[in-house]
Amino acid sequence: MILLLLASACLLVVTLGYSFRCWLSPFGDCRKCDGMGHELKTDRKGRLKRGKYCRRCDATGKRIRVGRWIYNRAARTYRAGTR
Repeated sequence: MILLLLASACLLVVTLGYSFRCWLSPFGDCRKCDGMGHELKTDRKGRLKRGKYCRRCDATGKRIRVGRWIYNRAARTYRAGTR
C-alpha cells in the first residue's frame, strides 16, 4: 500500500514538473539536429563542416514540446466548441 502511494506521488510530481516546464519554456531543442539548426558533416580530411539545414525545425533549432502541443490542441478544440 505504501509502495503504491509512493509511486503515485512520484508520478504526480513528474507530471506537474513537466507541465510547469512546458508552461515556462514551450520550445525545446530539436532532437534531430540537437538545437543547432543543421547537421554536422565531415570533409575528406575529417574536419567538421556545416551540413544541410534541418527540415524538422526549419533551421531554427527549436521545436514545440509534446506537452505544449497537446495543450494547444486541447485549447483550440475547446475554443472552437464554445463559439
